[in-house]
Amino acid sequence: MDRIPAVLANELIETAEAMAAAAGETILPHFRQRDLSAENKAGGGAFDPVTVADRAAERAMRDVLAQRRPEDAILGEEYGAQPGISGLTWVLDPIDGTRGFLSGTPTWGVLIAVRDANGPIYGVIDQPYTQERFRGGLGRADFAGPHGGGALAVRGTTRLEEAILFTTFPEVGTPEDRAGFERVAAEARLVRYGMDCYAYALLAAGQIDLVIEAGLHTYDILAPIAVIEAAGGVVTNWEGGPVHDGGRALAAATPELHAAALDLLRAAS
Repeated sequence: MDRIPAVLANELIETAEAMAAAAGETILPHFRQRDLSAENKAGGGAFDPVTVADRAAERAMRDVLAQRRPEDAILGEEYGAQPGISGLTWVLDPIDGTRGFLSGTPTWGVLIAVRDANGPIYGVIDQPYTQERFRGGLGRADFAGPHGGGALAVRGTTRLEEAILFTTFPEVGTPEDRAGFERVAAEARLVRYGMDCYAYALLAAGQIDLVIEAGLHTYDILAPIAVIEAAGGVVTNWEGGPVHDGGRALAAATPELHAAALDLLRAAS
């Protein structure tokens, strides 16, 4: 909040809300439709799907920015970078978790972040189907949903043996990455898989304690960083430094828990 005047902060928040609404309205008609097809953006036998919903949602968000914040830069998963002159960049992932979207699970989400030269200043994790929205930064740390809302706050867990750990894919990343994850998983109380961005929202909401992932892009992690840090958590790479540009991410509820997990990740590396 110190870097952003109140009037601008309100404008950024309102713009993010408008983008989340536009993305959700665009995506939901496609969700759980049996005739929904996907193109594969990956090669070499990998599967990195994109659907008409991904592309339409990013176009809808870019349209909001063209009307409200035309001088800001944009970086989106589907349509790449668009330069700006304001010093602010919107980082967009129209559907984080397209594999889950294709499978009909409600664990995908829309990720919206705005950053300056120092990193993310505001982020939204939005799940249109469950009508849950998690916000963090610019003096806010809150959520809203069909059963109410309130303040976001991480849990106070400090010991690995009491922690709930999530990651999206059991294989995590490279074999070396997986070895690091498994060292932490062996110490945790409970390990679950497959949540995509929803795991980060659960961490900010005080439901789980750790998220460990690898192979991320900027648009995968910037919004979760803003939301989790606003809720009192810690997000870094596996070396303990910034993870704004993606790569290997460690998100933890407390500094103590972060340090314990980081020691095991470093030991495996």
